[in-house]
Amino acid sequence: MEEEYGVTDSPRKGPTLSTSTSSFEPFDAHDPNLSRLATKMFQKTGEYITHELASTVDDYKLIENMNRAMMSKVADMRQMSQSIATKNTELNQKYEDLKPLLQRIDDIESTVDKLEAAAYQLDSYSIRLENKFKSLKTKQ
Repeated sequence: MEEEYGVTDSPRKGPTLSTSTSSFEPFDAHDPNLSRLATKMFQKTGEYITHELASTVDDYKLIENMNRAMMSKVADMRQMSQSIATKNTELNQKYEDLKPLLQRIDDIESTVDKLEAAAYQLDSYSIRLENKFKSLKTKQ
């Protein structure tokens, strides 16, 4: 048989090189029911492909809208971060301006602590002196 080499017999035309087993031959009369079903199949396939493409287009539109929304959010975040950076710079400058005053406050606190320690020592000394005076006074 010739099928081994890709040659097949068509039921109406004889040997062909086609690997199709279809009995459809162009320009020959064929079953009208088959024709109607084939037409319906092609219409339904066309509708299916149309809906698939419409779904894909809708997906791309959704992605495009999401990208636009994201770009807007990123722009807002960029503006916010620039504002924070500006405020941070201003705050750092204010801290640098206050730094000498803060150092003076620290120096005054240190001096007050020393003065307080001296006052406690003086109080302790005055109590001892008073006690010594009282003891001398009672001996007399």
